[in-house]
Amino acid sequence: MLEAILKYNFLQNAVYSALMASVVCGIIGTIIIEKNLVMMSGGIAHTSFGGVGLGYYLNIEPIFGALFFALFSSIAIVMIRKKTEVDSDTLIGIMWAMGMSLGILFISFMQGYPPDMSSYLFGDILTVTDMDINIMLILVAFVVFAITALFNQWKAYLFDEEFSYVRGLNTNFYEYFLFILIALTVIVLIRVTGIILIIALLTAPPAMAKLFTYNLKKIIFLAIIFGMIFSISGLWLSYLFNIPSGATIILLIGTAYFLLTFITKRLNFGS
Repeated sequence: MLEAILKYNFLQNAVYSALMASVVCGIIGTIIIEKNLVMMSGGIAHTSFGGVGLGYYLNIEPIFGALFFALFSSIAIVMIRKKTEVDSDTLIGIMWAMGMSLGILFISFMQGYPPDMSSYLFGDILTVTDMDINIMLILVAFVVFAITALFNQWKAYLFDEEFSYVRGLNTNFYEYFLFILIALTVIVLIRVTGIILIIALLTAPPAMAKLFTYNLKKIIFLAIIFGMIFSISGLWLSYLFNIPSGATIILLIGTAYFLLTFITKRLNFGS
């Protein structure tokens, strides 16, 4: 496959996108697990489908529509949670369904069916374009900078939000900021695994990392490594056997997680 990567631009883009997706998954995935925001993240991901449909309808790049919907829904979720007593699960379910429904509605207004729609739903890393790579690079750089530059503040916010507030940390700002970062991460992952499969890629690598350590920096580092290993492996298998890349990556990661969980429990592997 190495020879093919050096020869074909689409494979180079696939490798770049897999590596960048692994970085943001390792970082943001660890945070959403620590804050129990996995389903919230899934809600944002599915809401972004409305933006994909809008992009197709307006004849603009669907990824920009998805970005707008993801950012809007992430901010709306925080605002509604703070200003109402709506249960989080109820809110997720409604936003989830509305986003998908809007996407379907916008697409129904079109003549015909977009041929690459399935890549946004289920991912197709082999179809990532140069523009996708540029967008992903900007978003990944922003996410990495936002976390690393404020790492101590994020750590305090994650492990004791109330105490951090008492000590003067603007926890409202960090809550909004975190949801914005989740939205940006969703956009990075859409072309790799698709909207339907995003949750698995966000959660499985950090979950595997937590089997070996509870140190936040180590979890993030291991999650990034796991993500890279299985994303590249899934890419290689999908190219070799001509099978869907997003599903292949997720099946590899899911299988590895259950195997590692079983092995570490049997060995009583400690942190």
